[in-house]
Amino acid sequence: MAKKLIKRKDGSRSSKGLWDNIRKNKGSGKKPTKAMLSQEKKIKESSKIKKAKNGSKTAAWTRKEGKSPSGGLNKKGVASYRRENPGSKLKTAVTTKPSKLKKGSKAAKRRKSFCSRMGGVKGPMKKPNGKPTRKALALKKWNC
Repeated sequence: MAKKLIKRKDGSRSSKGLWDNIRKNKGSGKKPTKAMLSQEKKIKESSKIKKAKNGSKTAAWTRKEGKSPSGGLNKKGVASYRRENPGSKLKTAVTTKPSKLKKGSKAAKRRKSFCSRMGGVKGPMKKPNGKPTRKALALKKWNC
């Protein structure tokens, strides 16, 4: 069986090589392994079970009942997020006043990091009706 030759831009002819395959499959990503496929199947099955239990509601962290009126997520919202995203390390807000936190402690570092990240997020601090946005509420809750 003869190899199929392709014509190159420079006029030469050659068999298909590695770069031809890469260009042909560009954007397709890696082929999933058996482990990845089984994990994806488990996740899909568990989400179907969750939807059946919730009556096909979305996760609490995306709805009002998972959000704290004073900003950020409440305990129910954090628990819901952790269920939806296994391996997540999401925690509730550090609401202790900065003066009461021990300098350099884990909580103080978390607070400082959150404030520096969230403070730089674009967006208004007030809604058109004059009420504070979720961003403003979260920053206030974290004492930023």
